[in-house]
Amino acid sequence: MMPDSASCKRKWEVCSVESLYSVPLGKLISEFNLEVIRGGKDYETRAIRTEDVNRPGLQLIGFFDYFDPKRIQMIGRVETTYLTGLTHEARLECFDSLMARDIPALIISRGMEPFPECMEMAEKYDRTVLRTQETTSTFMSALIAYLRTELSPRITRHGVLVEIYGEGVLLLGESGVGKSETAIELVKRGHRLIADDAVEIKRAGTKQLVGTAPELIRHYIELRGIGVIDVRRLFGMSAIKEESDIDLVINLEQWKDGAMYDRLGLENLYTTILDVQVPSLTVPVKPGRNLAVIIEVAAMNNRHKKMGYNAALEFTKQINEHFDQAMSQQLKG
Repeated sequence: MMPDSASCKRKWEVCSVESLYSVPLGKLISEFNLEVIRGGKDYETRAIRTEDVNRPGLQLIGFFDYFDPKRIQMIGRVETTYLTGLTHEARLECFDSLMARDIPALIISRGMEPFPECMEMAEKYDRTVLRTQETTSTFMSALIAYLRTELSPRITRHGVLVEIYGEGVLLLGESGVGKSETAIELVKRGHRLIADDAVEIKRAGTKQLVGTAPELIRHYIELRGIGVIDVRRLFGMSAIKEESDIDLVINLEQWKDGAMYDRLGLENLYTTILDVQVPSLTVPVKPGRNLAVIIEVAAMNNRHKKMGYNAALEFTKQINEHFDQAMSQQLKG
């Protein structure tokens, strides 16, 4: 027995996942160099809010249970081959059923010509039809990956993001602790600035965070006593980067006499951002400490740990072996 429309709607609402953010369709067209065969009303500003892309094979045979009309639709060689074998009336019915839903766009892959029935229904319902020269699988995977990044959860944190030896390092701390000054020193040492003062952080995957700068302050950095400088113009294009993964969080804090700071590095600490755990350190700040060098070493050490080498564990192992040998010799004596 076929479920009633109310039941289908409830099921669809359970399955639908919509992002709080959106990407205008015009941006996708520009990013992927899509050909606009027919543009619907205000198609460039049409908001895409889901990362899923649908190949409407089942819908072309009339099965619309769990169909999400907010998804971009894509037709490839399989769907085209099936439609070619239908009569004109049957194709017209297929596209009428599909285009009657408020789909954001229909993309045709491999540079194939759209069916006349497709264009007729697109005209009737004012739908957008696009075309790409890429194969269906290649384009679809690239589009989903792009949408996943653009629509991912995000927050803005006060801090500085720099790339050091390929490691994205997020510097956090109270205002005036020296984050921007440290970032400039790192830039002079050949590393790259991603963001200063405000860092926009996106969750690009289950365990991946990507940081960038707000458009308005991108490439700028504020230094107390000097003012705002343009890092790109002052140090060149090699000194900046648009975005970076966040591999390490370093909390800068004023040195506190009597406070206990990690001397060995045996304990792995993490900072949770957008439900993703990122390795973190706390570095005390006081006059005379070269923070740029310390942070460089921290970045290299974090990279070593990811590659399976932990200097603190190795050192502890050697110390234990030394005491074991000394104890053994003492017992023999």
